[in-house]
Amino acid sequence: MSAFSEAALEKKLSELSNSQQSVQTLSLWLIHHRKHSRPIVTVWERELRKAKPNRKLTFLYLANDVIQNSKRKGPEFTKDFAPVIVEAFKHVSSETDESCKKHLGRVLSIWEERSVYENDVLEQLKQALCKCRILISYLDLFIKMYSSLKLKCSFISDGDKKPRKRTYEQIKVDENENCSSLGSPSEPPQTLDLVRALQDLENAASGDAAVHQRIASLPVEVQEVSLLDKITDKESGERLSKMVEDACMLLADYNGRLAAEIDDRKQLTRMLADFLRCQKEALAEKEHKLEEYKRKLARVSLVRKELRSRIQNLPDLSRLPNVTGSHMHLPFAGDIYSED
Repeated sequence: MSAFSEAALEKKLSELSNSQQSVQTLSLWLIHHRKHSRPIVTVWERELRKAKPNRKLTFLYLANDVIQNSKRKGPEFTKDFAPVIVEAFKHVSSETDESCKKHLGRVLSIWEERSVYENDVLEQLKQALCKCRILISYLDLFIKMYSSLKLKCSFISDGDKKPRKRTYEQIKVDENENCSSLGSPSEPPQTLDLVRALQDLENAASGDAAVHQRIASLPVEVQEVSLLDKITDKESGERLSKMVEDACMLLADYNGRLAAEIDDRKQLTRMLADFLRCQKEALAEKEHKLEEYKRKLARVSLVRKELRSRIQNLPDLSRLPNVTGSHMHLPFAGDIYSED
């Protein structure tokens, strides 16, 4: 069972913070669902443009982490991000301040150093960042000239601020209404879907004994920083580096699977709750029907008993004399009404 959906991704992106743990956790979740790379990139770009300026850089951090860490598993994200990454880079560059430009430059230098994209794409990213810096310089110059002339912003009045406040409050009301709408009960799952979901969890990451054994067998050298002092030559250092890299990939992949399993189990919990609610409603309805049919059975049984009693009191027509024999005949009407 895959827990991926566009709605789930939108929710996770709305909760994404600038912390390394938040970015890496969502990155592992996305890499685990890399077979949905195209809709993931589509939702990512859409939510990037809707995000506030101070959160847009975090979206690029997420893309950077996904692109780099998914290369060993397949080229899906590198390929699907390529058509949109330049415009996304331009968009972020145009809506963030100068300090963010430095971080964008750092991301760009990493991509260039590690050959994440072809030279033509990297050149377009450089041009986007350069043009944005030129625009920022012109803007700074204009602001200095504006300040030196001590111009008054007459168009910003108290009357203008109040509508902004009301607009903000209205936005909060809309958000609360949206949140309350999420609390409405969902449709109950089909029985086959529920059975399939339960069967899929039989192969969940938490039950992968082979991976558990591999993790338990990781050498202590890759887990203790204090043991790095024992490295005395380049060969042993490179050997340990390879071990650490393999351990990181193993744990990162397993953490991604566990994160996906958690989402799967949460989804299954919701499915079971909806299914249980539906079954309780069906049970109440069937119990009501049962009582109704019991009352009908009692009435029909009473009619049957009364009918049997009345049948026993009726005469037995089979015991009457035979009046259809040839030696007897019924009188004619003329005989009955004839005058003497």
